[in-house]
Amino acid sequence: MAIDREKLEREIRALCERKDMGGAVERALQGYGMEIMRLMASLLHNPEQAKDAFSLFCETLLKGLPGFRWESSFRTWAYRLARNSCYQLTHASAGRETPVSSSSFPEQAQAHRSDTRPWQRTSVKERFRALRDSLEPEERMLLMLRVDQRLPWTEVAHIMWELDGPPTNAELARKATALRQHFQRVKTQLRKLAIEQGLIEQDAVPRAETPSLEQEP
Repeated sequence: MAIDREKLEREIRALCERKDMGGAVERALQGYGMEIMRLMASLLHNPEQAKDAFSLFCETLLKGLPGFRWESSFRTWAYRLARNSCYQLTHASAGRETPVSSSSFPEQAQAHRSDTRPWQRTSVKERFRALRDSLEPEERMLLMLRVDQRLPWTEVAHIMWELDGPPTNAELARKATALRQHFQRVKTQLRKLAIEQGLIEQDAVPRAETPSLEQEP
């Protein structure tokens, strides 16, 4: 059932204004919990890590909510917390402070780049999913936010903002432009892989914004 996001946002904000932070977190998790878990599962590819990241997200949400200034939607802010929780957990597990890359996910991301190539031995539906899963975590997140969640570019940019402090409008616009360009490169990469694996024809015309190879089948 589709969520009435505007109503949900109003309910969460009303609870915050009444200083009922516990109630606000509970309502937020009722409304957004499942999609945030899917985001974490997509980023981490490890059910146990995803559970730990979700627990960390819940703790961060409760601690940070009193200071949330509503400069974005609650959903956008929550997605940013979820992303940061995943990366914090990954960095802690790795025991080093480095940018998140495929090396941070040795059992999952590296496996997709091995000689086994799982999309060559599974159904077409699973092969499309395997192509998406072979991407870097940031690229998977970009596809999930833009294609699966259909978020506008400004919200995607806000969620994937890497610096401390909120971005200015100009900074947000530049980030959105950079992400849009990266999105186009990811589409090209996925299309090339799909052609190589015989999942689409060389002369097939891709859809403008959401080609089938980007969507969760």
